[in-house]
Amino acid sequence: MKNFISIPVVESGLYIFGGHQHTVPGGWSFFEQKHQAFELMCVLKGSQTTTLKGLAPMTYGPGSALIIAPGTLHNNRNASKDKEMTYICFHFNFESLGLKSAIISNIANAVIPPDNPVAKASMAAALDIVKYSKGVKLTEEQVNLKIQIRLLSYLYELTEKLSAFSREDQLHFTEREAKVARKMATLITEGIDKSDHHQFSFGDICKQIDISSGYGHRTFRKVYGMTPLRFIDEKKYRKAKLLLGYMEYSIEDVAYMMGASSISNFSKQFKKWSGITPSEYRKQISPKRTVRSVAQSGHFE
Repeated sequence: MKNFISIPVVESGLYIFGGHQHTVPGGWSFFEQKHQAFELMCVLKGSQTTTLKGLAPMTYGPGSALIIAPGTLHNNRNASKDKEMTYICFHFNFESLGLKSAIISNIANAVIPPDNPVAKASMAAALDIVKYSKGVKLTEEQVNLKIQIRLLSYLYELTEKLSAFSREDQLHFTEREAKVARKMATLITEGIDKSDHHQFSFGDICKQIDISSGYGHRTFRKVYGMTPLRFIDEKKYRKAKLLLGYMEYSIEDVAYMMGASSISNFSKQFKKWSGITPSEYRKQISPKRTVRSVAQSGHFE
């Protein structure tokens, strides 16, 4: 047995919104929309027709699933003009760029038939999340934890099943594009994680790998389903929250470490990210934990 086994740092960044189970009448339709997150659609009864921009309409019934990629313009309607339809949908996002890329390239934006393991896993997850949302004998916090745990379990199932669900003839990007996107993501992460507080732009990243900003933007979005600027914002927001967790740092210290030109600008940006000020965020987390060590080992007391 090893004397020391390191436990890795885990950053899931789960986000779930707009979820519901709904029974709609014949002739129902929903307006065209797009989201900066994945959307899972599962039909329980009847048939639904989904139209994705640039693709032919897809009609699917009970047991089928559809995962819509981030940024995809789409609309949904009941395929029947006189029969009811019941469906479950929810939008979700997470931290792993590798899994995002795998979902987009292998299973997104195509109907998954009922007998496929991915469809079965999707339906089971959707039904469980609806069940937990009823909140019978559960507190709000317990409901949230149950849903997060179930979504993590579903994402893990996808990692197991994606290898057996290859759509090589329908890949959304080339291997070169995937390599370029991975390099950009690495450089962005390294730039934000540096402790020298140096500010950089996406243009700087593109220059490092000798590509144009336009090509870099298109490629990053194609591979990961999100813009590079949104990715930079998410990484900065995560770093700001981590630094604010160290109570020995003043908000002015955190603003400086984030490379902000002033406390005011940092506070405005943090409120844009979170909806609250850095001071309000600290009030929310201070009763929950106190970080006594700022060592990069990740050990908290």
